[in-house]
Amino acid sequence: MRLVTLDHAPTNTGLADGPMMSPADLATTAAPQPAGGAAPVEGESRPEHLLRWAFERFQGWRLGLTTGFGMEGCVLIDMVAKLGVPTRVLYLDTHFLFEETYQLRDRLLRRYPHLTFINVGTDLTPEQQAEEHGERLWERDPAACCRIRKVEPLITALRDLDVWVTAIRRGQSKARAETRFVEWEWKYELIKLNPLAYWSREQIWEYVQRHDVPYNTLHEQGYPSIGCTHCTKAVPGSTPWSYSRDGRWAGSEKTECGLHVPTPGTTTAAAPQRVEPLTIERNTPANTDEQPRS
Repeated sequence: MRLVTLDHAPTNTGLADGPMMSPADLATTAAPQPAGGAAPVEGESRPEHLLRWAFERFQGWRLGLTTGFGMEGCVLIDMVAKLGVPTRVLYLDTHFLFEETYQLRDRLLRRYPHLTFINVGTDLTPEQQAEEHGERLWERDPAACCRIRKVEPLITALRDLDVWVTAIRRGQSKARAETRFVEWEWKYELIKLNPLAYWSREQIWEYVQRHDVPYNTLHEQGYPSIGCTHCTKAVPGSTPWSYSRDGRWAGSEKTECGLHVPTPGTTTAAAPQRVEPLTIERNTPANTDEQPRS
């Protein structure tokens, strides 16, 4: 894939003849049907359809996907790999990941050699964090720990992308319940694609089994969702095909690290039943005195 900067964005956007458009402009424009087939239908099309459409629709744009090496992320990686297009896979090494997560990363590297896995995590060592912020910050202020080790590094990494592909699903949490296939992400100022938005964990598990996709062995040990070692616990009775965030930040009200939390005040229009051709939605923040959440 040819990578370009916004200052030299391709004019081949698939739009009608006219001036070159930025991603922000593109996000408010109805997307035409690529030559490869009809545009996806919101909530109905398969994730693979959305990905094929997106890789053609945004050819020449700076596109990359992120993963925390959860089961959904592994499925997304496999789907993207099947397109045969060299693509960047960004991940955040927080320095607190499970050994099983590093083992999974290495398995994925061997399985998908045409994908480029890039660690965009912080350079701040655990020792340096303890010196600057005190010991065991994850216990005293988990939001600050996530901001330092996840949110801030991702903000920096996403500055190099125009199109961000994620593996989040509506069923994962309340904060993700209104996720759409294609969104304008105000927090990071780019187009956000969520191909798995409407899938269930059972569908994810079925795909893993059918395509022999590598996944974290901790899912077989009662971990439905896997993050850092200090803030992730096993959930009794959990199976690989069940999902919850009960084991994340146990004992606190925190359920999200902050990567996919919308900026307070951002309004989201109700998703239509069908979007044909797919409309790339731009959400406009309402006037608010609240500060953006870290």
